[in-house]
Amino acid sequence: MNIEGILVPIVTPFTDGNEIDTALLSELVREFIARGVTGIVACGTTGEYYSLSEAERETVLTVIKEAAAGKCTLIAGISDMSTETAAKRAVRAKELGYDGLMLSAPPYSLPSQQGIIGHFEYVAAQTDLPVIMYNFPARVGTPIEFETVAHLARHPNIAGIKESTGDFSAALRMLQADFPDFEVICGCDDQPLDFFFWGAKSWIAGAANVFPDEQVALFRAARAGDWNTARALLAGMYPVLHSMESGDYNQKAKIGCLRGSRSAGGVRMPLHNLSRSEADAFLALLEA
Repeated sequence: MNIEGILVPIVTPFTDGNEIDTALLSELVREFIARGVTGIVACGTTGEYYSLSEAERETVLTVIKEAAAGKCTLIAGISDMSTETAAKRAVRAKELGYDGLMLSAPPYSLPSQQGIIGHFEYVAAQTDLPVIMYNFPARVGTPIEFETVAHLARHPNIAGIKESTGDFSAALRMLQADFPDFEVICGCDDQPLDFFFWGAKSWIAGAANVFPDEQVALFRAARAGDWNTARALLAGMYPVLHSMESGDYNQKAKIGCLRGSRSAGGVRMPLHNLSRSEADAFLALLEA
């Protein structure tokens, strides 16, 4: 599974009738591939996975697989409050032809670190697909602590961690540990330079829906050691990234797709759509 570069946790576009817009979803996949991304992550946080029925998940995964046509790495988000459901989703992702999986600790239940270990080991035992752990305690409620990562990194089916705590000291500790055959992936929109400087090879960022060209260029500049160019690219994106991180992230990712050239529709409850004035203000910031 190649995850070196930019992977887009793709939005799930909806029609005015709140149905999945499969035509636009296909178009977005093709556009992102054309702009040089390494992979697509389906049914992640930015894809509002928690609002999809199992039948709708199947639709999203199938449409993305068909649109990608073997041209990029495909990762299926399989997170759920139930470990058993996550495991079933892992099996189905393999059947649909996905290359890897992304899985968070189960939300709401607030498991102990031993419970988190059991969760990941159980799911990883049900499939031979590589699993990327997703460490986002602001959403899930429980962090994946360093000692837990060190334990799980030894599992042959656990390939890495998307680190989204915002605590770069924690990320740097993992990067310095240099776990064999295990990737520490940037999951923070404003920290890619820090991650890349210390050897990370991947960035999974919801804002890649908005800035695929710029993020691919930033990655390539960083890999070439051209830190001035990489810094300038991040500085150019930063006002928009800061706005997204400050609130209504999914809404802004959807109306800002491809630098605002493709609106992916509204969001589903319990999220709320931006007012017209809020949307215009964000698009004006993006235009600037």
